[in-house]
Amino acid sequence: MFSEKLLKQLDFIKEIDKVKYIQRKTKLFHSDRNENDAEHSWHLALMAMVLAEHSNEDIDVLKVVKMVLIHDIVEIDAGDTFIYDTVNNHTNTDAERLAAQRIFGLLPQAQAVELIAVWEEFEAGNTAEAKFAKAMDRLEPLLQNISNNGGTWKEFDVSYDKVMEKKKVIGEGSTAIWKYAEHLIDYSVEKGILKK
Repeated sequence: MFSEKLLKQLDFIKEIDKVKYIQRKTKLFHSDRNENDAEHSWHLALMAMVLAEHSNEDIDVLKVVKMVLIHDIVEIDAGDTFIYDTVNNHTNTDAERLAAQRIFGLLPQAQAVELIAVWEEFEAGNTAEAKFAKAMDRLEPLLQNISNNGGTWKEFDVSYDKVMEKKKVIGEGSTAIWKYAEHLIDYSVEKGILKK
């Protein structure tokens, strides 16, 4: 009665609803409520659309939007690793690869292959689109922490050096946005919400 393709696509759509339940450490702008992965991904997609002209290279904006919308879906299985975690490095893991295979594997094969390739491209961070997507991924929590008077930086005693180390990837996607981010980081030190 219904095509197998449609049923697989709907199974995937139902499964990814779980992204809404993955809580991040970062809080919403001017808020004490933690952001979830779905909110984060939505925000990055809009940021990519609005800020695309500042990319260091010409980019396929739709591909960047796809990347940021799917980049954290693996956290349904693998969980969220805090970027400043002192135990687990914030890099793709075997658990994330298995999650990508399982979750995207719910889709019909052609779509599964496409989305896994997009996710892997984001993780590798080598293309113009991946660099810009990663810039958006690092910019949003920076803006959130500043709006929250230090946010997770204060809560988890994160230093200036750690912030600079994790945020410098912004420059690979956009020199202009990185200059602005550096200014904000320095401003945060002056304001006393980030320790040097």
